[in-house]
Amino acid sequence: MANFILRKAEPKDVSDILRLIKELAKFEEMEEQVILTEKELLEDGFGDHPFYHCFVAEVPKDQQSLEGYTVIGFAMYYFTYDPWIGKLLYLEDFYVMTEFRGIGIGSHILKLLSQTAVKTRCSSMHFIVAENNKQSIEFYKRRGASDLSFEEGWRLFAIEKEDLLKITTK
Repeated sequence: MANFILRKAEPKDVSDILRLIKELAKFEEMEEQVILTEKELLEDGFGDHPFYHCFVAEVPKDQQSLEGYTVIGFAMYYFTYDPWIGKLLYLEDFYVMTEFRGIGIGSHILKLLSQTAVKTRCSSMHFIVAENNKQSIEFYKRRGASDLSFEEGWRLFAIEKEDLLKITTK
């Protein structure tokens, strides 16, 4: 079993975070949609008012991945507010490299996220999972997650930047 530590991401981690974001996108067959840059990750996550927070999972150099990486997982999250129930921790992305799955790293990351939510008095943790990602859906359900799209009928919408610009000119 790999030894690992979980820690808050630091500015030096942005290249690894972007690499893991791209790996996750490839896994979800959406790789071409990643347009984010290291510069944006750095500016948006490590200033005076970060837009996101991030934990990374790291293994010692002697247990690095086949490609030579020591940062082998991450969880990106931020806080939001629901007018019905109050503060929420929104888990945006959560990924562990394939060769490091099944040894408890994901469970430890979820525990750290849960501790963070409780410590900051969040009412809930929300996230979305791709419909075809059955393994992740089961991972979350085993830990008590509710599928709101199924149970409450919520739908996720997005207004893309081009349409936002159109709205501002009307």
